[in-house]
Amino acid sequence: MSVLPLIFTAGWASGINAYAVVFLLGLFGRIGWTDDVPPGLQRADVLVAAGVLFLIEAVADKIPYLDSFWDAVHTVVRPASGAVVSALIAGQDDSLPALFAAAVGGTTALASHIVKAGTRMAVNTSPEPVTNIALSTAEDLGVGGILTLAMFFPVLAAVIAAVLLAIGLWVVYACASRIRRYLRRRRERREARRTGEAAALE
Repeated sequence: MSVLPLIFTAGWASGINAYAVVFLLGLFGRIGWTDDVPPGLQRADVLVAAGVLFLIEAVADKIPYLDSFWDAVHTVVRPASGAVVSALIAGQDDSLPALFAAAVGGTTALASHIVKAGTRMAVNTSPEPVTNIALSTAEDLGVGGILTLAMFFPVLAAVIAAVLLAIGLWVVYACASRIRRYLRRRRERREARRTGEAAALE
């Protein structure tokens, strides 16, 4: 079970920014910080692709409403990436079955994705963009910092990730009314757009 803390941490981070996880793990493996990263993640083309996608997400994630659209698109991508990365890490170590590792990584990624998407919906009920930028920057720094910590102190990193996940789930629950308000506004905008398009065709 030696890689389980790293798998949990990678799953948590994948739910926030899957591309950053692939890029950072591949980079850490390439420079020799860990032996638990499979060679496939260390390939130059994978690193370049993950780096470019991370930069795109870093921009999109800081723009109000676009960030929630991006989250919706990645509802499948992030948990799937967490599951695949976790299975690959388990395959490098052979200390636990890849299927179990994929389940842990994918489930954790889904939970942290729910936290990320939910908090963004709550934040988007406010018209100012400063909160989006601050929250996105904190997420980027958090993912990078905790993944780096996991290279040297995997158990500590997993504990921090678990605490942040628990706090995040509580915040989403506490902000349920703001999230419902965001969803209601989005539904109203869609209905208004459809009504406008129908009127233009008449």
